[in-house]
Amino acid sequence: MIRYKDKIKIFDVGITAVAAMASVGVMLYAVFHFGLAEAWPEMVLNIFYIACLAMICMYFFNYRITTRQFNYWCSILLGMTVLLRDILFPPPLDNFLIHLVCLMLSVLMLCVLTFFYARKEWKSYTKANLWLICIIDLLIAACYNYDIYLEPINEYTDYLLVEIWIRPSISYGLVACFISEVEGKNS
Repeated sequence: MIRYKDKIKIFDVGITAVAAMASVGVMLYAVFHFGLAEAWPEMVLNIFYIACLAMICMYFFNYRITTRQFNYWCSILLGMTVLLRDILFPPPLDNFLIHLVCLMLSVLMLCVLTFFYARKEWKSYTKANLWLICIIDLLIAACYNYDIYLEPINEYTDYLLVEIWIRPSISYGLVACFISEVEGKNS
């Protein structure tokens, strides 16, 4: 039994899950290809991404997870990936201005997640509140993507481009689930 009946919502969540699973698969291959000693940070991030994907699937199929649990744990996992990848262990960027913009956007993302998801009345979010999370994550990924194209291309470039876009695809899936839940509660 699936949670959603509307084909568009099923498509949104499904395409997000497929894209994120393919991206995580590519990154797991990269960890094995380059070795765990060199790519261990990606392995840690992939554990958080896989947990988010598992919760999206559990939520989609109405399997032992409530909306509140889904909301809380996915927000925590998304915040942990922002904290680890973008703030505590940021990738070395050639352009210092892009580095500062990414850092500011990452801190803003953590603040937004904390503000929106720490509230007790999280069901009162508007679509704009929810889309703000995804838009900030897309801006962070776009800045990293731009910086990668400024650097010389090497064997890591393709894997870095995939890794950058995993979290925005997962955050899009979370927003699609939350928007569907908000619409369901209001109607």
